[in-house]
Amino acid sequence: MKQAKCIAALGTGSDVGKSVVATALCRIFSDRGYKVAPYKAQNMSNNSGVTPEGLEMGRAQIVQAEAARIAPHVDMNPVLLKPVSQVGSQVVLLGTVHKDLSAAEYHREKANFWDTACGALDRLRAANDVVVLEGAGSCAEVNLMARDIVNLKMAAYAKAPVILTADIDRGGVFAQIVGTLACLNKAEQEQIAGFIINRFRGDIALFKEGVDWIEKKTGKPVFGVLPWVNHHIPNEDSVAIEHAVAKTDPAQTPTVLVVRTPHIANFTDFDVLFQVEGLGVDFVEHPRDLSAYKAVILPGSKSTRSDLNWLTKTGWTNKIQAYVKNGGHVLGICGGYQMLGIRVHDPNGLEGTPGDTEGLGLLHLVTVLKAPKTTTISRFEWEGVPGLGYEIHMGSTASADRIASGKAADNGLLTVKERNQQVCTDFDGAVANSGRVMGTYMHSFFDSAPILKKWLSLLGLADLEPPDSCGLQGRDRQYDMLVRHFEKHVDVAAIINAMG
Repeated sequence: MKQAKCIAALGTGSDVGKSVVATALCRIFSDRGYKVAPYKAQNMSNNSGVTPEGLEMGRAQIVQAEAARIAPHVDMNPVLLKPVSQVGSQVVLLGTVHKDLSAAEYHREKANFWDTACGALDRLRAANDVVVLEGAGSCAEVNLMARDIVNLKMAAYAKAPVILTADIDRGGVFAQIVGTLACLNKAEQEQIAGFIINRFRGDIALFKEGVDWIEKKTGKPVFGVLPWVNHHIPNEDSVAIEHAVAKTDPAQTPTVLVVRTPHIANFTDFDVLFQVEGLGVDFVEHPRDLSAYKAVILPGSKSTRSDLNWLTKTGWTNKIQAYVKNGGHVLGICGGYQMLGIRVHDPNGLEGTPGDTEGLGLLHLVTVLKAPKTTTISRFEWEGVPGLGYEIHMGSTASADRIASGKAADNGLLTVKERNQQVCTDFDGAVANSGRVMGTYMHSFFDSAPILKKWLSLLGLADLEPPDSCGLQGRDRQYDMLVRHFEKHVDVAAIINAMG
């Protein structure tokens, strides 16, 4: 049976650049004529997306599949953990919801998940020439390694040489690399083929002595040192927005504010906004004066009722309501859309204790949380302007006046034309009579340039233009730019030689 060669991008910690390295390698192998697929056995993230079959998987592997120029498939991320609390997660197996498990319960079931993950990798190896594995967090968490299914254990199963990625920008890069190796046994150390040092600032020539020291100390090559670059490859985790404070002066630059809720999900919905020249985008955690902002956005949430309570407790609810009363524009996406309504009803306790939570009352809607989860790739129109997005949500939202009848609201913001390649005529979202408050279940709402242009015009920013290319076209350009940067600074031939 065919067995694709494998290479693994593991890290000295979270957010050191593993996803970027894996993405670059996927595009590089594709450019060289190989049939290549990404793979991450277990992903813990609330950034997820939908496959063409209507199944759910981690957003990072969807990005890597795009870089590899293939359609995403759940075998690329067989186990997805979506945190719903500090100690538990919703477990998605091969694209469908398995159940919610506490950390202890998950570890007890991990043997079964290992078998699922290995089966997925085996199928990918049989269908491709190369598989690029990505690890999770640090590969040297000694208290977790015995139960690991995503880092060195999976790399060993795949017979994949390991590229260990370290982040020099956070400091202590020598300790990151040498300390990681020190935590591994001899066999695990031998799995490490070499290193990539990421996010270097300054003159690389001045770091030659550092490279020489690492290579002498470890006996392993440094494949490359990647200078810091502002790319637009979607981030995997919310680590990238942990320090959510206002960075733009909205009195000087037209700015939109995204409320950084505790259970924020799919924050990559707003990546394209950062590429609009002349537009400021702030992720903000603590309430502040909103009067100068052009719009406030409530993002997706993995725990809508909990985040609603947080909005009220912190004072955001009053701030947003006053902002709307004074003429402000508010957009809610997915969980944020649910929050804009009158209440969210959870009769079966999908998000915890069964019950109701009062919404912001800015749209005359009621949401009922219920299974099964909706996962679709959807084509839609906003007043005749076409767009493409995806939906991932539990439950449904309808007009409060018609909720008792069970009928969907007929005053939707969007007209849905197709879901999962099936033609339909449906409505999504809602808009207030003022036209200044609107909500939608559609993720990647801004990825279509005409949709983004229409929204900017609604905010009085018709003079601002979307980037030259949005959505997949724009990301595809970013993958090519990443590869040029990567190949300039990394010895790709040495990596390929390490694969045998």
